[in-house]
Amino acid sequence: MNQRRDFVQRIGLLAGAFSVNSLFQQVHAAEWQSEQQRVAGFSPEQTAIDEDYWTVIQQSYTVNPNLINLNNGGVSPSPRVVQEAVERFNQLSNEGPSYYMWRILDQGREPLRYKLATLAGCSPEEIAVNRNATEALNTVIFGLDLKAGDEVIGTKQDYPNMIQAWKQRALRDGIVYTQISFDFPMEDDDAIVSAFEKAITPKTKILHLTHIINWIGQILPVKKIAQMAHRRGLEVIVDGAHSFGLLDFKIPDLECDYFGTSLHKFLSAPIGSGMLWIKKEKIEKIWPLVCNDKPRSDDIRKFETLGTRSFPIEQGIGEALNFHNAIGAKRKEERIRYLKNYWAEKARNIPKVKIHTSFKPEYACAICGVSIDGMTPAQLDQALFNTYKIHTVGIVWENISCVRVTPHVYTRLQDLDKLVFALEEIAGRKV
Repeated sequence: MNQRRDFVQRIGLLAGAFSVNSLFQQVHAAEWQSEQQRVAGFSPEQTAIDEDYWTVIQQSYTVNPNLINLNNGGVSPSPRVVQEAVERFNQLSNEGPSYYMWRILDQGREPLRYKLATLAGCSPEEIAVNRNATEALNTVIFGLDLKAGDEVIGTKQDYPNMIQAWKQRALRDGIVYTQISFDFPMEDDDAIVSAFEKAITPKTKILHLTHIINWIGQILPVKKIAQMAHRRGLEVIVDGAHSFGLLDFKIPDLECDYFGTSLHKFLSAPIGSGMLWIKKEKIEKIWPLVCNDKPRSDDIRKFETLGTRSFPIEQGIGEALNFHNAIGAKRKEERIRYLKNYWAEKARNIPKVKIHTSFKPEYACAICGVSIDGMTPAQLDQALFNTYKIHTVGIVWENISCVRVTPHVYTRLQDLDKLVFALEEIAGRKV
């Protein structure tokens, strides 16, 4: 009887993230309830500056107190509840891998697909779960039927893995890969749209857009570019690695045809989780990146034949969604934008310090570039870490040269005050 009860309890974990008895509910419901009620009448902007509310959120993470992590644009840590979910699923898997993984955990992908689709504002039949934005976007890039001479337009400021994927298709298939370049920050939608439009030729088939430029956080007017592209008969691929789980939007509202993202950034899902969205009527024509018995089907699941994968990581996404939804997408966006502006507005008044990112909400949110005259990005990055234990990342890419700073919801104001203090001291030494 005890063995059966234990078995039933363990199986109950499998639907946990998608039920009223989720791990999030068990751990955080009572803890968050009073704060949620207190700010219920607040606007997202008002909640963004309410430190009592965000202190509760901060306590849900397990970040190292001896390290100020301001490189969340690379990989964000998962809150404790997500880590515990992954650990539980991993322990369960190892009790009988081929049974628990394939016959039990694998069945959890459908409710996960539905929950991701709810956040994305689309049909579950348009969502595939995978490992990161690179995998999602490479699926489309290598799955499109393009022939020699067909042109794809991207930018020099796109993510390197996407650039290399298109260059590989150019080498393999003879497509023409054209890159335009921007001097960011830019605060003119028409100029950005016009730059893409001017690059279009009679052979152009695809525009590749990065929703938020990972180097310095520039937000592109994706919808306006996509509308222009569709008027010209083109398709649009969007790299949403840094926008999904950060900005409050629905994927169909972007009016793109394909969208790929990493869930281990601002959604704070387990490390190594991602998502692909393809407009329903486009699915049939995209070849899977990994083999499938029905490669020309219109079933989004054909992109999930990855073989053995980390089922615990995949199912841990559900608890990350619970955590995100409990905060609220717009509250989260406004809080992270507030944190970015909090330090950057102070830093831009420091002599010799330069900010490389817009302060307008429609053009930036979390990621911000900073530099100090007379220092390379590597030197500034090293100085911040060696003396102040502030972890950032130096960026030298095309015409961008700065240190990237990216806070998250767990970042404390005192951590950002220390960053500003560090920049003042370092810049002072460069006089």
